[in-house]
Amino acid sequence: MSSLGHQLATSVLVIGAGEEGLRAAVEVSEAGVAVMVVAKHTADDDHNVMASGRVEGALASVGPAVARERRDDGPVLRRFADPLYGTIAVAAGHTATEVRRVLREHTERLGIPVLSGVYVTRLLVDDGTVFGAYGFDLVDGARYLVHADSVILATGGHTRIWRRTTSRRHESTGDAFRLAVEAGARLRNPELVRFHPLGLIAPEPAAGVLLGDAARGEGGILLNNLGERFMARYDAERMELVSRDRVALASYTEIREGRGTRAGGVWLDLSHLPRETVLTRLPQLHRSLLHLQMLDISHDPVEVAPTAQYSLGGVWVRPEDHGTDVGGLYVVGEAAGAPHGGNRLEEHSLSELLVYGRIAGRAAADYSAGLAAQHRSPAAVRAAMSDVNRLLASDGHENARALLRTVRHLMTEYAGAVRDGSGLAAGLAGLDEIEDRMRHIAVHIDLGGHQDLAHTYDLRSAVLAARATLECARERRETRVGHHRSDHPDVDPDPGVNLVWSPTTGVSHEHAPSLPAHLAEFMHDVSADAFHHGRAL
Repeated sequence: MSSLGHQLATSVLVIGAGEEGLRAAVEVSEAGVAVMVVAKHTADDDHNVMASGRVEGALASVGPAVARERRDDGPVLRRFADPLYGTIAVAAGHTATEVRRVLREHTERLGIPVLSGVYVTRLLVDDGTVFGAYGFDLVDGARYLVHADSVILATGGHTRIWRRTTSRRHESTGDAFRLAVEAGARLRNPELVRFHPLGLIAPEPAAGVLLGDAARGEGGILLNNLGERFMARYDAERMELVSRDRVALASYTEIREGRGTRAGGVWLDLSHLPRETVLTRLPQLHRSLLHLQMLDISHDPVEVAPTAQYSLGGVWVRPEDHGTDVGGLYVVGEAAGAPHGGNRLEEHSLSELLVYGRIAGRAAADYSAGLAAQHRSPAAVRAAMSDVNRLLASDGHENARALLRTVRHLMTEYAGAVRDGSGLAAGLAGLDEIEDRMRHIAVHIDLGGHQDLAHTYDLRSAVLAARATLECARERRETRVGHHRSDHPDVDPDPGVNLVWSPTTGVSHEHAPSLPAHLAEFMHDVSADAFHHGRAL
């Protein structure tokens, strides 16, 4: 090990060991190109353990708006809120875990090295082209320099910058946004974030954990603190089975107007259903709440609130290969400004990771194989090293974790499920103050390792992601699916506008291409009768 620390080299470097990262790595390896995975967590650390996860499939033998769930005793049909094309396949509520297990085992069979417990602080770039990454070991602080012909970012989105989120504590802090932007890339539609209506409020370590739509699909109802089934005010026909964004908006409105619970939520109630229905149709939900709250949901309601679930926007990528403005840099999964627009189907959650992981992996492998010369820049390496050294020498009076909490409170207050111009302006002013305080940060190394240093980089990522989100949300003066502007309640008549952001150019408008004719022919309005037909199944 030299003064630079551990020096490694590979053809393709994948940053992130989630499903999309592992799928990309498998694709690169099977193309006969050397690949390495670097991640903060171990490859067997399940990111989606609390979510059931699904892989969508066209099960034509089953009626519309029905899910087929595979269990030991045979398939079970399940309804979801999509009125026509809601047919999905799940594995006893643990589909994500099963997909991850298969990918992990295949990664091991292929002999793909996975470097765990390493925090990547910077992508290394020379003349607009990436050539690797720099980071440190979270325990002993050892530095890592990894040279690579191409890099795939697969580190998740930015939902952790809100107070309640389905993401775990040290994930989805906007790492990919910062790494890509600092390398010269741009962001697309960072303001588009999906808030799910059924996030837990308590206990605090589990705040934001998603209960899942199956609770609504099986007949769960939502009540405010007055005992009213409030969805009647927002969609009297479909009630709780309306789309997630409408339920989240309704819950948020009830809470903001003073009809929420004392803890700031609403009640999800399944107690009117037969106990056998809860135990057989929602076993994971029943077990989870017994474990987390000692609460029997077949008997008592549970407090829930809108929670940041998914980053619909992300790093600007080309749709054909998920490449960016930076040569050799690819982004996949929730980190990418993928094709969802203002919402996404939950049933695409795992299939998209597999599909786009494969696309990005193949593109990165082809790029590496086609290089005539490898880029290197000692100056870029020195800059990355100096940045870490400078933070380690910081001895101010501000604490990174405290500032991260401030960012989360600010984003929840001013850029949550419902936004308005004055609130977004206040949020940006508050962010200016946080950035001023960041100049006086303190970084301490203790027996727990280099977590404080990691939190400081998390803070940098969170602040960049928050600024991009607030500035783009202020510019999007419309209400479109999950993006609610109370001061602009109508949809912009021009449907093809993406907002592209960088710290140097601010927000610019990008017109999206028209929907291809072969896809447009499938687009049509869905009647209430079709919805209720699916519900009857």
